[in-house]
Amino acid sequence: MQTNPTYSSLVAVGDSFTEGMSDLMPDGTYRGWADLLAARMAARTPGFRYANLAVRGKLIQQIVDEQVDVAAAMGADVITLVGGLNDTLRPKCDMGRVRGLLEEAVEKLAPACRQLVLMRSPGRQGPVLERFRPRMEELFACVDELAARHGAIVVDLYGAPSLSDPRMWDVDRLHLTADGHRRVAEAVWQTLGYDPEDADWRTPMAATLPPGWVMRRVADARFARQHLLPWIGRRLTGRSSGDGLPPKRPELAPYEDLA
Repeated sequence: MQTNPTYSSLVAVGDSFTEGMSDLMPDGTYRGWADLLAARMAARTPGFRYANLAVRGKLIQQIVDEQVDVAAAMGADVITLVGGLNDTLRPKCDMGRVRGLLEEAVEKLAPACRQLVLMRSPGRQGPVLERFRPRMEELFACVDELAARHGAIVVDLYGAPSLSDPRMWDVDRLHLTADGHRRVAEAVWQTLGYDPEDADWRTPMAATLPPGWVMRRVADARFARQHLLPWIGRRLTGRSSGDGLPPKRPELAPYEDLA
C-alpha cells in the first residue's frame, strides 16, 4: 500500500451499503460512502473517473452475475467489493455457496485493477446482529483469507466501536446514517494510504441518556410497521427492494460529469 497514492479511477460493486442508503440527499437520491470517497479522490486527481454499479437488495449471486464482469472490464485503478451480507440475513443461507461466489468475484476483480478493496461490514448492536453474528463472522473470515491470497486490502468496519452504535443507523436498522457513511469513507480513504482527514472516525459518539421504555416501544412499533413487515413480505414473495432498479452510476465517467 502506497502513502498518499495517486489513483485515477474507482469502481464500486455491491448492494445497498455501497449504493448509499440511507444517506438521503434533498433531491431524494442517496449519496453514501462511495460517492464521498470518489469526491475526495477526484479532488486530488484531475480527470478522475468513477462508476458505482451497486443496487440495493442484491445477493452475492446477483452481484457476481450482474456487476463483477462489468467492473472487471472497466480497467479501474481501484475496485471496492462488498457483498454477501444480504445472504447471511436470509433465514436459509448456504455459507459454502456464499464463500464460493465471493471467491469467484475476487478472482475476477483482483487482476483487473491496481487495488481491490474488501470490507468487514459494520454491525449494529442489538438482537438482530447477535442472531446472525456466526454467519457474518464466517463471511468476514473468508474476506480476510481472500484478501491475503489475492493482494486485496480489507477495511475493518466490523471492529469499529463507532459504527456499532445504534445512533449511527437509520430507523430501518439496516443502513447507516449520513455520519456513518462519512466515517466509512474516511476508513476506506485511510486504508488506501491517504493521510487521515478524521483520525477519530473509530471513536464512539459521546454518551447520552438512552430513550425511556415508552419511546423504545414506539420506535420498535414504527420499525416493525414501516420496515420489518415489508422486509418479511419481500422474503416470502421472492422480491427484492432493488428489483428493476439500474446501477447507481453505470458508466466509468469523469467525476465532474456525475457530481
